[in-house]
Order: sequence, then C-alpha cells, then structure tokens
Amino acid sequence: MSDSDGKKTLGLRGSSRPGNVKQSFSHGRTKNVVVETKRKRVVVPKPGAAKSGSGAAPAASGSRRPAGISDAEMERRLKALQAAKAREAEEAAQREAEEKARAEERERRRAEAEAKEREQREAEERARQKAEEEERKRAEEAEAAKRAAAAPAPAPKAERPAPNKPAPAATPRKSERERDQRPSRGKGRDDNRRSGKLTLGQATGGEGNRQRSMAAMKRKQERARQKAMGGSVEREKVVRDVQLPETIVVSELANRMAERVADVVKSLMQMGMMVTQNQSIDADTAELIIEEFGHKVTRVSDADVEDVIKEVEDKDEDLKPRPPVITIMGHVDHGKTSLLDAIRDARVVAGEAGGITQHIGAYQVTTESGTVLSFLDTPGHAAFTSMRSRGAQVTDIVVLVVAADDAVMPQTVEAINHAKAAGVPMIVAINKIDKPAADPTKVRTDLLQHEVVVEAMSGEVQDVEVSAVTGQGLDELLEAIALQAEILELKANPDRAAQGAVIEAQLDVGRGPVATVLVQNGTLRQGDIFVVGEQYGKVRALINDKGERVEEAGPSVPVEVLGLNGTPEAGDVLNVTETEAQAREIAEYREQAAKDKRAAAGAATTLEQLMAKAKEDENVSELPILVKADVQGSAEAIVQAMEKIGNEEVRVRVLHSGVGAITETDVGLAEASGAPIMGFNVRANASARNTANQKGVEIRYYSVIYDLVDDVKAAASGLLSAEIRENFIGYAQIKEVFKVTGVGKVAGCLVTEGVARRSAGVRLLRDNVVIHEGTLKTLKRFKDEVAEVQSGQECGMAFENYDDIRPNDVIEIFEREEVTRTLD
Repeated sequence: MSDSDGKKTLGLRGSSRPGNVKQSFSHGRTKNVVVETKRKRVVVPKPGAAKSGSGAAPAASGSRRPAGISDAEMERRLKALQAAKAREAEEAAQREAEEKARAEERERRRAEAEAKEREQREAEERARQKAEEEERKRAEEAEAAKRAAAAPAPAPKAERPAPNKPAPAATPRKSERERDQRPSRGKGRDDNRRSGKLTLGQATGGEGNRQRSMAAMKRKQERARQKAMGGSVEREKVVRDVQLPETIVVSELANRMAERVADVVKSLMQMGMMVTQNQSIDADTAELIIEEFGHKVTRVSDADVEDVIKEVEDKDEDLKPRPPVITIMGHVDHGKTSLLDAIRDARVVAGEAGGITQHIGAYQVTTESGTVLSFLDTPGHAAFTSMRSRGAQVTDIVVLVVAADDAVMPQTVEAINHAKAAGVPMIVAINKIDKPAADPTKVRTDLLQHEVVVEAMSGEVQDVEVSAVTGQGLDELLEAIALQAEILELKANPDRAAQGAVIEAQLDVGRGPVATVLVQNGTLRQGDIFVVGEQYGKVRALINDKGERVEEAGPSVPVEVLGLNGTPEAGDVLNVTETEAQAREIAEYREQAAKDKRAAAGAATTLEQLMAKAKEDENVSELPILVKADVQGSAEAIVQAMEKIGNEEVRVRVLHSGVGAITETDVGLAEASGAPIMGFNVRANASARNTANQKGVEIRYYSVIYDLVDDVKAAASGLLSAEIRENFIGYAQIKEVFKVTGVGKVAGCLVTEGVARRSAGVRLLRDNVVIHEGTLKTLKRFKDEVAEVQSGQECGMAFENYDDIRPNDVIEIFEREEVTRTLD
C-alpha cells in the first residue's frame, strides 16, 4: 500500500507548483509528502506613474485606484510616500556624511600613528647607526693597535699585497659589521616586528594564558626604547615622603611608597614576618621597610584629624567685651530658681515638677543699666553633682545661694568646692531673709568653716541679703555681679570660628537632637558646620532663651542648636569646622577612640581576675533597670545616683540609659532582662505601651528624681536577704533524767527564767558550752502535753533525736525572728 493511499493531497488554492518532499523517521522508515508552493505576486508600478505630477496623480490613477479609495485618501497616501522618500534621502545623506567623517578620523589617526612610528623608526635607526659607528671606531682602534704591534715584521712581505685585494683595514670592518647584523635577523631581535605566525597570545599581548596589563606593556616599551637609545639606563629613584599612621595595611604602604606590593611583602618575609598584602603592620616595622626602600618617614597619628580645631591665640586688638556668664548654685530648695525668676520677672519655677529644677536652664537678663548678664541655673540636689560641675566649668562668676533659715547644707559645700576647683570668683546670696527664722549671721559663720570669708567678716567674698519673694536686695545683687564682671574684664573675639560648651542636650520628637550651647568664643551662625563630641552637624536653626529664632549667637549667648546627627553628651565642646568632611572625620575618630577605650577597659583583665570577679558576683544580687530621660544631663545624673545604691550584697545595674521616648526596643530589652523601665519626664509611645502590656514589662514614670531614687532603693532592699535575729525567751535546768518507754530519755526540768515553749528552738548547755541545738519532741506538765511552761514551774522535756542529757545541764530556749533589711 502506497504512502498516499486514502490521503488527500496537501495543496494551496490558486496557481501553484507541485513537488514531493521525502520525510525520514526512526528505524529506517520514510514517507513522501506531496506539497505545493505558491509564488508571491510582485506588483511593479509603471514608470509613467512615478513621473506624473502630484496634482494629476489622483486623476491619472483614478482608473487604477483600488476599490473604495477616495481622491483625498489617495492624495494623502501619495504625499506620505513622497515624505517617506524625502526622509530616506535625508537619512542616507546624513549616514554618508557620518561615514565620511569617520573615514577622515580614521585617516587622521592612521597618519598620526604612521608619523609616530616613523619617528620611532628614525630614532632607532639613528641609535643603531650611532652604535655601529662606535663599534667601527673601536674595531679601527683595535686594528691600529694590532698593526702597531706587528710593525717590526719584514718589509718585503708587507709591500706585496694582492693586486685586487681590499685594504687590510676594510676586512675586519666588514666582518664586524656582518657579525653585528647577523643576530638582528634571528628570532632574538628586539624590534617589535612580527616574525612567523601570529598567535592569539601575541595578538592580545599576553604571555601564556595571562593578559599583560597596560602598565606592563608601557614598561616593556620603555625598556625597548632605552635599549634602542644606547643601552640600559637605570630609572632615577624618586624619594617620597611617606605619611605613616600608627597601623597601616601592607598594600597601602606599598601604594604610598609607589613600590610593588610583592617587593614589600618580600622584604617583610626577609625580616621574618609572614604577612599578606591585606594584613596590618605596626608603625615601627613599616618605618624599617620605608627606610629600606630609601624613602623618608613622616609619622602621623589618628589624632591629627583634630589639628583643624586647635586653639588659636586671639590678638588683643581683636578682643571685644562680652557679657559675664553667671551660674547660680546652692542646696536644693534654697530658692535658686525663684531668685532667678525674680530677676527675670518670669515664672520659671511654675514649670518645674515639685518646684525642683531638673535641667540646667540658660537665660539672658538685661539690667536697668543696660548690662547684659547670662545666667545658668543648675539643680541643687545630690543627683546633679556632675551637672553642677559642668556649670562651674563654663561660668565666670558663681552666685552661691544659701537659705537664711537653713544655713550651709551638703550640696552648698559641693558648690563651694566646684567653684574653687574652677577658679572662679564667688558671690554669696543669702536668700529667704523675709522669713521669721532667718539668721544671716549663722550663714556667714558656717561659711567660715569652708574657707569662704565674706566681706561682713572682713573677707573678700561679696555677700548680699536677698529675698526672691519680696524682691529685696535684687538690685544690690545685680550691682555686685556687674562690679565683679568689670573687675574680670571679660573679653572674647566674635570674628572667628565659634566654640562653645553644651550645657544640655535632648532628643525632641519634632525637632530631632537639640543641644543647648553656650557660645564662649567666636560667633555661631546659621549654616555653620560643626563637630561636638562624637556628633557633627550643620546649624539648621538657632533659638534663644525666649524661644525666638536668631541668625547668629555671639560670645556668652546661650542658644538651642538644631541640626545635629545625634544627641551629644552634656559638657561636650562645640567647634565649627570648614567642611563637613572634616567634621565627619573628627566625629568618627572620636567615636572609634571611645569605642576602643571601652573595649580596652573590658579586655584589660587576666583570667584569674575574671574568675575572682565571677566568684564575687555569685554572692551579689543585681537589680537591672532601664532609664530613659528627656535630656542627657538628667539621664547621666540618674545613672550616677543608681551606681551609688547598693552594698556588698545588692547592687543596681543600669542596662541602658538614653534620651527620648520609651520605644519597643526598650521594652524588648527590658523583657529579655526582666528589668523595669524608669521614665523620667518621658512617656512610652502607643506601640511600646501595647507591647509592654502583652509581655508584662513594668514601666514607671517620674518627674522628680527623689521619687525615682527612693523607689529603686526600696526595690533593691527587697533583694537583701532578711536578717535572722534570736530572742532568748527562757532558761530551764535539768533536775533529773527519766527513761520512758516509747519516748526515750526525758529530762525533769525547772524553768528558772522566762518561759519554755513547745515551738521554740532549744540549746543544751553543759558547763556553759553548747553541745546540742535542736527542737523539743515533747513538753509535758505532769502527764499532759502543754504549749508552754512559765518560770518557776516544773516540766518534762525530751529532745528530738538526742538522748545525751544529764542532771544539772541547762536548756536555753529561744525564738528566731526575721528582720527586713533596707539600704541606707
């Protein structure tokens, strides 16, 4: 049966050409298929139609126009066709112009390359001719020397040379020239012309499978050129000044010396140091390597980045008078803020929780005489010692406020010590003289114990009696401050880069990190780039003590600075730099230095010390807490107060302290550590509150530091093991010992003192020595079991698990009591 039986022939409608296609399958099977191919009709327009004008085109082609096409449509099609042809012509012309330009550029480059190659060939030819000339001269000199040596030979032989033989001197020259030229035709010639087949490696400039770098190719060309110019010329050694930090990576050292890394590694290995190019070496080793390579060493330190903010001595003619900075110090609740409030005619105290200043406030006051005074108000209680110390560092005059009805207190003494340590003059303001219990004389007398002698006691320290409530003595206080400032002759240069001290820093929700800065030198302007501690930034805004935005702040002006990248520490110094790169570099260096210092403090210990500390910590109970405060100074003061709570058994451990609202991260850390969160003038956000409720984390809010310290102290006291106290309640003497079946030995006793109780503990004393301590098994009065026996009565006692009792032994009866301990 044929392959096509019963099958319909494949075909196409219309005129076609039939044909057979043979298909092959697996296992040797084949099949013939009949196919038909249809030719494509190509329509060629007549020449006359293209030449006809556009106006006559529609009319002329009306008869040949396809069905359903209007005259307007036909005209539009013809116009589109003409536009396409014009566009094609323009593109062809543009391509031709570009091709022509490229050809000209190629021709120009080829001409330049040929000229360069021609110059190189000419230079090589001149060098070769020069070398041949020198070689020929040397050959002639050698031949002349030979002839001079052969002069005594017989003359007749020398006078009969062959008639057609060349001169003797020409023969060696020719042979020498041939000898010089012969190696140049071989494979070892040094010109760059190819010989034989061109391999792929030669074409790509590689050796084997490695492709040579551009530097290697340039070095090869340089060696070939030097050889062609008349022998190998050693490159002149360039001596460089290499800046060497405390540690440096080997590859960076090689880069600074402009030497090969392999050579530097080789030198280090010769010194016995097996290092790679990515390892760091110390400065002393690097200095030896640099000197070995013939370069000069310039030692630099990482701390050199801070050279840009070194102190510059101001000229006397540049200095201008500045307002004095007055710090008000004293004991808690002695009326410091109220006194400043009376001076400013503002209600500062009303905004403080419990009437206690929690932060350092910085204010400017203008007196009636026009004198401008900058005041710093510092908190008075013990937790803010560090804040007071910072206030004394930036101040010019200290006003020591002492309550007339309370006299000198512990924090008053601290303020005196801070003022003396800072070396600043002091003015004593005896406050609250309007109270009936006021005794200014006692205040002056108490100050004598701390070497503060006021003018009323024939000393040099000014003292003024004031009342913040009635306003009495305020004018005298301002006059005393102005007089002291006039004596000090305070001056600063406002026309220089600003420098100041951070009085306080906080993280504001809307404004970001905010630092209260007291400018000490120069003028701080909006847009200045600065570095402060481990942070840096650009001044976005300056806000004065009245809440107004200002463009600049001169010396002794306190302002809030916005634009930091992080919250600085209170007490950090602010310096203005020229560029942001400098500020960032200095901040990163300080941050790394602080990190290294912390790491070194943790690592500088031996294994024995670690084991001893672990053994000590076994017996110490810790109360972990998290502290979040509104400003940096408060957080620091709280942490310092927490460190003072505890003894050898219990201590408080601050896991984390920070500035700003309580977040989910804080709640997660508290949950993992089982610690409560102490919020000081801050609150938890909504997500943190929900997380804390779900995970059972306790969050406590405080606005007065006293309450926080007391609560933590009470919680830490709960970790103390209770003290066991023994109370002796009675004594009994054994008169007789009986043996009772089922009970054992029973002592017949007489209670000589106090009372004997069945539930109490007992000790058996023999000759005033304790031989047993335990509990009673039975206490009987006659035949009845009783709870207690009073003094003067007889009873029977049996000890639990003890039978060695004798007459005349004494039984001591006592009770144990647990006494709860508290931290002082």
